[in-house]
Amino acid sequence: MSNFNAHTKPHQLERDSLGRLVLIDAAGHRHVGIHPVRAFPITAPGAGICLMDQSGKELCWFENIAAIPEFELALIEEELAAREFMPVIEKITKVSTFATPSIWDIETDRGPTRIRLKGEEDIRRIAGNTLLIADSNGLQFLIKDATQLDKVSKKLLDRFR
Repeated sequence: MSNFNAHTKPHQLERDSLGRLVLIDAAGHRHVGIHPVRAFPITAPGAGICLMDQSGKELCWFENIAAIPEFELALIEEELAAREFMPVIEKITKVSTFATPSIWDIETDRGPTRIRLKGEEDIRRIAGNTLLIADSNGLQFLIKDATQLDKVSKKLLDRFR
């Protein structure tokens, strides 16, 4: 259970001189090095954000990002951007083989890259047509809607699902 709910008790969020997020709770206690965690980072990124201390204890809960004051939301979004690196696959241009492991040449929202798919189990359906693909280095790549990919990408992807 959380120490306090963001909606009922005042708090303050700031950065310290080392750039760490600091939550000052209603009692005036400073929690240094806190980190935000989304409840549903892929399917509902704006619903449910928790601020946790370094040991993983929940300090503050927001039901919705609309409930977070603008200045605090900016700090939270900065922190999340540094932690949530998940490129979105926009196109699959080539695969080395239709057996696994295979090398995929892809275009993402962050530019072209090459990934290694160890096995078909590394392609997971998250919700609806949303897919999460884990490469051999542990990086996660997102396909927001597989039905919206171009014809070549769909054909290549279908060989692995």
